[in-house]
Amino acid sequence: MITRYGYDTFLIVTAACLVVALAIILLVEPKGIRLGLLALPALMFLLTLNFFRDPGRNVPAGDALVLAPADGKVIQVRESEEQEYLKSPATLVSIFMSPLDVHVNRTPVTGRVGYYRYVRGEYFAAFADKASEKNEQAIIGMENSHGKVLFKQIAGFIARRIVCTLKVGDSLAQGERFGMIKFGSRLDVFLPPNTAVKVRVGDRAIAGETILGEFQ
Repeated sequence: MITRYGYDTFLIVTAACLVVALAIILLVEPKGIRLGLLALPALMFLLTLNFFRDPGRNVPAGDALVLAPADGKVIQVRESEEQEYLKSPATLVSIFMSPLDVHVNRTPVTGRVGYYRYVRGEYFAAFADKASEKNEQAIIGMENSHGKVLFKQIAGFIARRIVCTLKVGDSLAQGERFGMIKFGSRLDVFLPPNTAVKVRVGDRAIAGETILGEFQ
């Protein structure tokens, strides 16, 4: 299934690939060179199809659970301070999404959106520490009866398009789709002090399935 957040880009790339393929078929000789060149639009189509895929997920039940909002590699788990929404010490969990990962983002907790801010910033490499503070990002705070969580969609060096459908006051279940970041990026999750962290650096995260932590 193709994510609804990528219909426009997917259709544009698909149309461009068809036009290029048709031009190669009509204009290029001999047959060997034609077949070799046809591999280029075919590869571009397959890469785009792979990037905008949106597989289903088996979301674990439990309002006290904090789930991964993104697919990718956990590149950071460390103590931090979060003064924008949690206003307390926190554990920062960073997930880096490569261009080959699923890029649809999902809500980490069941609850209400209590905070939203969009920041126009720089485009440092998403795995760099300064990306969390300097890069373009959407900052979202959610809360339920167990506590609060802040998470950030962070654009990277290549990613220049953040899609976020959330707004303050929205109520969602954990694991619901809420957006994506196109072409490589990072998600930061700030867990409050009353959270038992369940992941470590190097782990692979699956959005809507992997448990990052549990409210105590």
